[in-house]
Amino acid sequence: MVNPPFSATTSSIGEEQTQASITAASNLQQELASHSAGVTLRSVTKRYGNGFLAVESIDMEIPAGSYCCLLGPSGCGKTTTLRMIAGHESITSGDLYIGSTRVNNLPATKRNTAMMFQNYALFPHKTVWENIEFGLKMQNIAKAERARRVDEVIDIVGLGKFAQRKPHMLSGGQQQRAALARALVTRPAVLMLDEPLSALDENLRVKTRSELRRLQKQFGMTFIQVTHGQDEAFALSDKIVVMDHGRVDQEGTPQEIFTTPASRFVARFVGDNNIFVGKVTAIEPNATYGSVVTLEVDQLGTFHCRGTGASVGMTAACCVRSDRLTMVPYPPTQAHAVNQLTARVTAIEFTGYITRVSLMTETTGEEVTYKVRSHDWSSTAAQEGQLVTLTWGIEDCIFLSH
Repeated sequence: MVNPPFSATTSSIGEEQTQASITAASNLQQELASHSAGVTLRSVTKRYGNGFLAVESIDMEIPAGSYCCLLGPSGCGKTTTLRMIAGHESITSGDLYIGSTRVNNLPATKRNTAMMFQNYALFPHKTVWENIEFGLKMQNIAKAERARRVDEVIDIVGLGKFAQRKPHMLSGGQQQRAALARALVTRPAVLMLDEPLSALDENLRVKTRSELRRLQKQFGMTFIQVTHGQDEAFALSDKIVVMDHGRVDQEGTPQEIFTTPASRFVARFVGDNNIFVGKVTAIEPNATYGSVVTLEVDQLGTFHCRGTGASVGMTAACCVRSDRLTMVPYPPTQAHAVNQLTARVTAIEFTGYITRVSLMTETTGEEVTYKVRSHDWSSTAAQEGQLVTLTWGIEDCIFLSH
C-alpha cells in the first residue's frame, strides 16, 4: 500500500504544484511502487585477485519498499556491497537476489536498478533535460515516451524551470535533484545511493535528506544508501546495516542500533557510549530485562547491565550512553546507586543545546563522557578539576559480548 499523492500545497521539495504535476506524481508513484523489489544476500563474499577480502560471507535481507542504510567507516565494505548489488562488481561466492530473481551473473543493465553516485556524475555538456533522458535512450525507449517520462519527473523534482540549464549552472541541491530524477525516470526496482549528500553543506544536507526520505515514502521504492554518518542513517532508515571489516556487525531499526548496540564496535561507532571492559561474574534471570549480567571491572567496581550472550568467566564489556548518566557531587549523599563511579571533570564544552563534559576516572585514568542539556548544566556548580560521582541504572547499561 502506497501513500496518497502529494497535495497541492506540500510537495517533495516544498514548492507549490499544479494539478497536472499532482496527477503525474500519483501516476509515477503507482508505477514505481509496482516495480519495487527487495534485495537478499546469502553468504556473499568479494575477494579481489590480489587476495584482498573486501566482503566476507554477509547475509542481508532488505524488504521491498524500505529505506536501508549501509553504515560504517571507510574501508568496511559497504560501497563494495552496494556495487555488487548494482552489478558493478562481481561476486566471488554466494547468492544475490533482487526480488525472486538470482542476479549473480546478470549485467548491471539487466538488473532494473539505478545508481545515484556521490559526485552525481551528470554530463557537463548536456542540459538537465538531456541528463535525465540519457538512461531512457540507453534502454532504447521511444522518443515520445522518453519525452513524456522526463517531463513528468522533472516537474515532480521541481526542476522544470531549469530544464535547459547545464549542470554547472545549478546549485549543489539542484544537481542532486537532477541526479535523482535521472534515476527515477528509468522506473528502477531498487535505487542505490552512494553517499549522495556528502558534497552538500550542513543546512542543505539536512533539508535534502528529508526530501529523499519523503520521496522514498511517497513512492514506496526500495532505497539502499551508503553512508558513514550515523545521523544521516538514523534520520533516513527503516533499517540500518552496520558493517566492519567486510562483515555485518549488527542490523536493525535506527532505534535498536542506537539504544541497544550489539558490540563494542557498534557502541563506539554510533557515538557517545562509555564502554567498560571486565569479567562476567554472575548472570541472573530478570522479569524486566530478561537477564542481568554482573561485570567486574578492574579498579572501577561492579557494574550491572542488561543483555544476552553472557557466560560466567568470559571477558566482555558493558556500555552506557553519555546522556543516560547522572552526575552528583562527591561523595554522594543519596543511597548507593546500582552503578556508579568516581571521576574528575577535565573539560566542559558548550556546544549549544548540549553541554559535553569530559571526565577521567580517579583509579584508572579512563576517559568518560557526560552530556546534558545546557539549560540543565547551567544550574549545576561543577567546575573543571572537581571530583564527582556518575551513576546510572541497569536499564541504561548494555551488555556487549564482543
